[in-house]
Amino acid sequence: MAGPSHPRTERQKSERDGSAFSESTVAKRYPTFPPEATLGALVKWLRSENVPGLIIGGIAVSLLGRPRLTRDVDVLILLEEHHWERFLNAGARLGFFPRIKEALSFVRQSRVFLVHHKPSGVDVDISLAGLPFEEESILQAKWTRAGKLSLPLPSPENLIIMKAVAHRPQDMADITALLEANPKLNLRRIRRWVKEFSTALDAPDILSDLENLLRRRRI
Repeated sequence: MAGPSHPRTERQKSERDGSAFSESTVAKRYPTFPPEATLGALVKWLRSENVPGLIIGGIAVSLLGRPRLTRDVDVLILLEEHHWERFLNAGARLGFFPRIKEALSFVRQSRVFLVHHKPSGVDVDISLAGLPFEEESILQAKWTRAGKLSLPLPSPENLIIMKAVAHRPQDMADITALLEANPKLNLRRIRRWVKEFSTALDAPDILSDLENLLRRRRI
C-alpha cells in the first residue's frame, strides 16, 4: 500500500481524543447534528473552491445508518499544498476560522485543518486525503439529500471501512448501524480494504472484529 499505512480521517481523530456525483435521498427522519447553517456553509466553501470532498464521521453515520448525536463535523478532501492558504482564506469569508495558531504549519505536520464555524459555534476537522483508498472514496461520493441540503457522503461500504480502521467502541456500534440499514453491501470491497489496512497496521483485530460483526448479522 503506497503512502501512510492508515486513513488520516477516523483513525487519526481517535488518536487525537465536490464534483457532479449521483444523488440519493435519505429517510425524512432528520438526526440531531450540527445546524444546517454549518453544513450549508461548508458545502458552499468546498464548491466555491472546486474542492472534492466527503462529509464523514457521525453525520455520515446518522444519514446512512442510525441517527445519533454528534457535535462536530468531519470532512475528507482532496487539495494540493499550493492551494491550502487560498482555501483557508476562502473559508474565513464564510465564517470558518482556524482553531489554532500557525494553522498551515499544523496542516503540514498532521494533514488536518482544524477550523471553527463562528456563526454556528461548530468545530470542523478537515482531513487531507493521501491514500488511494481515501482518493477513491471521494471519487465514489454521492450527493445525498438531508433536509434542505445536499451533502457529499461516502458509500456505506467506504464508511464501514473507515470505521473498522478507527476501531473505537463507537465505531463498532456505527458499523452495526450501517450493516442494519444497508443490507445490500459490497462485502468483497469491504473485506479487501479492511484486510489490507489490518496487515499494514499489524492489527489483526481490525479484520477479526469486523468479521465477528458480519457473523452476528449473518452476512
